[in-house]
Amino acid sequence: MKVFVARQAIFNRKKQVVAYELLFRDGVKNSFPNIADDAATAKLIMNNQLNLGMRNLTSGKKALINIGPDSLRQDLCEFLPANDVILELLETIPPTKQNYERIRGLFHSNFRLALDDFQYSKDWDPFLKLVRLIKFDVMENSLDSIEPVVDMIKARKNIKLLAEKVETEEEFEQAKKMGFQFFQGYFFAKPKMIEHKDISINYVIVMLIYEEALKSNMSITRLAELFAQDTALAYKLLRLINSGVFPIKSRIESLKQALVYLGNERVKKFVNLIMTAHVAEGKPTELTRLSIVRSRFCELIAQQISPGLANMSFMTGLFSLLDAILDKPMEQVVNKLPFPEQLHDALIGKPNTLYYILNIVKAYESGSWWTLQDACSYLNYKDENLPDFHAAAINWADMYKNRVY
Repeated sequence: MKVFVARQAIFNRKKQVVAYELLFRDGVKNSFPNIADDAATAKLIMNNQLNLGMRNLTSGKKALINIGPDSLRQDLCEFLPANDVILELLETIPPTKQNYERIRGLFHSNFRLALDDFQYSKDWDPFLKLVRLIKFDVMENSLDSIEPVVDMIKARKNIKLLAEKVETEEEFEQAKKMGFQFFQGYFFAKPKMIEHKDISINYVIVMLIYEEALKSNMSITRLAELFAQDTALAYKLLRLINSGVFPIKSRIESLKQALVYLGNERVKKFVNLIMTAHVAEGKPTELTRLSIVRSRFCELIAQQISPGLANMSFMTGLFSLLDAILDKPMEQVVNKLPFPEQLHDALIGKPNTLYYILNIVKAYESGSWWTLQDACSYLNYKDENLPDFHAAAINWADMYKNRVY
């Protein structure tokens, strides 16, 4: 499926690009859709951070991400890399004690914080020691009208000022004289649309995962089984592990290991992120279904040939079609995933046991019997169980197909 995001450049006083604000879009129309702030932020994270990564969208510069009251309450920021983003706290967040504690937690987690469309009141005084950037909408409030507040904030050495919706040379020059360091608006550049491909997510599987995550005795084993039913979700999970948000201490060999690595609380937050972003998404494509069949097929073969490779063989099958799904070279895709060398090599076509198991599966799928015999010979494997394994893999993939939640 196609996903969209718009980025608008932020300039310094020399008109050099220093950062980009990323804006959620749900189609080719370059305007914000009618969607709640938490859904927009969740989709931005799922469709972009856990697909391309923020650095790729911003050419290595900082990304400003909008955070509204619901996004703040749901801890969606936890799935963003603190080194790559500036959290733009929307004006809809009230300056309550509870929100202060949440924002202070983000500050101590090394996030850089900005206040958007700032309207000063004394209630904001405690927050000002935590933020590093304040944005003023100079279309909504003229530069002359905000000059007293700007002068007050300039006395705080920890805060920089950004004028947004600057539309003329005169506004730019006046803002510079007032002490603004950064600028954004149509005078410099309109938001630029970026379109790329992502994998469709199975709504039924999302709901089943959510159901399991809600249980007081949530089963990581059960969750791993459900993530394995959907290539897109499995991919997002592994991209999260390798996205720079969490330090990686060891290579990930299975979906269960990835979930254990996150821990129960983060898993529940991740499931909530998925629900918020994709609660209305459609059915998986045939390519994702085929990859799920392959995963089980590869696993069953590995259990006979080399049981110790069963988990990685499952992963080999599950991700064997990512290049076709994303329209990208396989090597480019798997380099973004925290795979052991053996699994990585099998997916990019370097011969090893996992590679040969996958070749057996591919040959069986295509009905290329001479190719199948050749593939089996590399592993000294007899093909007599393949029909039963293939049937079992199809049944396994269809297990949840007709279930109504």
